Parts: sequence; structure tokens; C-alpha cells
Amino acid sequence: MRPIGFAAVAKFLLPALLFTAPATFASEDIPDQYPQSLLYAKPVEIIPGVWSAIGATAPPGYENSGHNNNLSFIVTGDGVVVINGSAAYLLAKALHDEIKVVTDQPVKLVVNENGQGHAMLGNSYWAEIGVPILAHVEAAEEFDDRSAQILATMQRYNKEKADKTTLQGPSETFEDEKLIEMGRFKIEIRNLGPAHSPGDIAVWLPEQKLVIAGDMAFHERMLPIFDDTDTAAWLESWENFEALGAHYVIPGHGHPTNMDQVRRYTKDYLVYLRGKIQEHLDNGGELDKAYYVDQSPYAHLDTYEQLATRNAGRVFEQMEFE
Repeated sequence: MRPIGFAAVAKFLLPALLFTAPATFASEDIPDQYPQSLLYAKPVEIIPGVWSAIGATAPPGYENSGHNNNLSFIVTGDGVVVINGSAAYLLAKALHDEIKVVTDQPVKLVVNENGQGHAMLGNSYWAEIGVPILAHVEAAEEFDDRSAQILATMQRYNKEKADKTTLQGPSETFEDEKLIEMGRFKIEIRNLGPAHSPGDIAVWLPEQKLVIAGDMAFHERMLPIFDDTDTAAWLESWENFEALGAHYVIPGHGHPTNMDQVRRYTKDYLVYLRGKIQEHLDNGGELDKAYYVDQSPYAHLDTYEQLATRNAGRVFEQMEFE
């Protein structure tokens, strides 16, 4: 008998989860919620046919096996679409083992949500078993440029859990959107514009009003700003994200929630931080003090200690020349 999934109690539990979704719902202090698997947490059914193994909100490490993002899959009735190749060969295999508990339908496609290690390093497993892999062209280029460094970093923290992981990019790329009809699902894979990293995509299910947002949207952990993250462009892309009209959001990190919650901790955070940095610039402030602008309204988020000062410094360096 299949275990009772999230959908079985959705009409009672889902409204509470999606419309309250406190930031304390996840904790980076929990090293592993599913010790019998390399997965950080067992997959749960968010709505009928859509599942996600929610990753840790902590940085990737040996204890969470690099599973610090969400590994989702759609059971369409005519095959399975997996969103994210995962951070390692063995982690991808662990996800596949869970998929085979849920359904006997074959995995027909893997979608990489960006070019980061936890999206693509597990591609080697999926390629080995003959599954096509899709990514945005910019994500493929990002992975190609940095893949050796990404793999070496994962091998250092993951030790023997990195075994059998080799570099494998996507087998197919796209630029704006890729439309897929499989079984009872219409799946729109979209690049909504620049966001967290090159080639970020969102997987939109228009009939279900659910978006697997990838790193367009954060809420339980602080979003990271990279050297190549354009925060002004991210805010522009956010308008395209809002225009989807999603009722349900599976973010790149953290539990399923709603648009109000991810807006509060993504768009509103970017607006807030850029405002603080602009005040600092208007007062003649320099980089050394920019690191310490007040971000206390967001101090409760996981990874705040690791990211807040770094985010402020990077936004200062961007805005200094805008």
C-alpha cells in the first residue's frame, strides 16, 4: 500500500501550510530529516501528481548530502518529469528510488532549474539511464564554465557520497520557454528574465496554478546574492513571475507556500536592501560600512549569518555604478 501522501489531507492541511507558512517552519539546525536515505527529507505530494523532496535550508554539507534545494517531480500519467538533477549521482539515485515507490511510470525528462551544482551534478545518474536533460542555454553555459570547480567543491564536503558523480551537462537547451504536454499535465518551462543566477527557470503548471519557482523565489532562508546577480533586473523579472497568478509556490529552497510569502522575503527583501544601500550611498558611505547596514527585519531567516553582510557588500558594488 502506498503511504498516505500530502494530497490525501490537502483540503485540510494545505490551506494552513500555504497561507500561514511561518519562516520557522524550516530550520537549518536539523541536519537530516530522513536518515535512511541520502535525501534530506522524504518526498511529499503537494497537490495530486506533484511531489517534492524538500531540502535543508542550511548550506550544502556532508550531513545533508548536498540536498539543500528542492527536488521535485510530476507524475503525469504518461511518465515522470523531474525538476533538478540534484547535487550528486548517488543523491539522484536516492530520489529515483523514492519515485519508484510512488509510481511505476518511467522518468521521461529531467529539468535543471539553473546551472548550479545542486541542480546539475546529479545529471550523470540520469544520463546513465538514458533520460533526456533540459536546461536554459545560459544555465548550460554557466555549468560548462564552472563545472570542474563545482564538482571539486561537492567532492570535498560530500566525501564518499560523491562517488560516481561525473560532469554531465544538459542534452537539450532552450532560450525563452519550452512547452510540454505529458499525460494530464501541461507544463510550461519558462525563463522569466534575470534573477538569482544565469539561466534560472520556473516550471509553471497553468491548469493547477502551481509554479515550481526555482531560485526566482525564497522565503524560509535568506536569498544569496552572487557576483553576477543583478538585483535591479531581478526586480523587473519579478513582475513576470507575479503575472503568472500562481496559487501555490514550490520555491527553490524551503517548503511550499504562496505568493504573499515569497514576495515578502524575495521582492520586498531586495527592495529593502537596495533602499538601505541607497541611503548609505547618499550619505557618502563606503564599502567597509555598507556590509553593516541594518538587515535586522530578516535576521530570523536561515542562512542570515552566512549571507547578510555578503549580500549588502555585493549590492553596494552594483549600485555604486548604476
